[in-house]
Amino acid sequence: MAEPAIETRTFRETMGRFATGVTVVTVAHGGKTRGMTANSFTSLSLDPPLLLICVDHRASMHAIFEEAEAFAVNVLAHDQKALSQFFASPGEKEGPMGGQPFHEGPTGSPILDGVMAWMDCRIEQQYDGGDHTIVVGRIQEMRVERPDASPLVFFGGKYYGLGETL
Repeated sequence: MAEPAIETRTFRETMGRFATGVTVVTVAHGGKTRGMTANSFTSLSLDPPLLLICVDHRASMHAIFEEAEAFAVNVLAHDQKALSQFFASPGEKEGPMGGQPFHEGPTGSPILDGVMAWMDCRIEQQYDGGDHTIVVGRIQEMRVERPDASPLVFFGGKYYGLGETL
């Protein structure tokens, strides 16, 4: 049976109907630091503590992921839309993390200052996922930095904050 023909635009529009949080995935290797906005992020396992992210093969930091041993996931708060947009723009940024303030996590991965929460991970496995690489990370340390902050949410191609609790 032939594979159904799914148009890219239809796929993106349909998948965009699922609201997601917004993260910036960061990595350091070989003297280079990179970050990319990502909403392809999820918890995977409690024991051991694993999460996964997906990195587009065309992303400027994909090659670094092929060599790196660790990465961090920075969860953005509702007031960090500009930070998300900065790391969503293509290409390499000048200077470490494009000049965005950060500190090193326990694995040496960049942790962006002021984020809502972060997870610092060792790379456990990498798998082919079509035009992306699925990266499984074992969490080494994590912290909620802003427990009262509301998350930045992405839905239907736009940014949102959360409304009232239901």
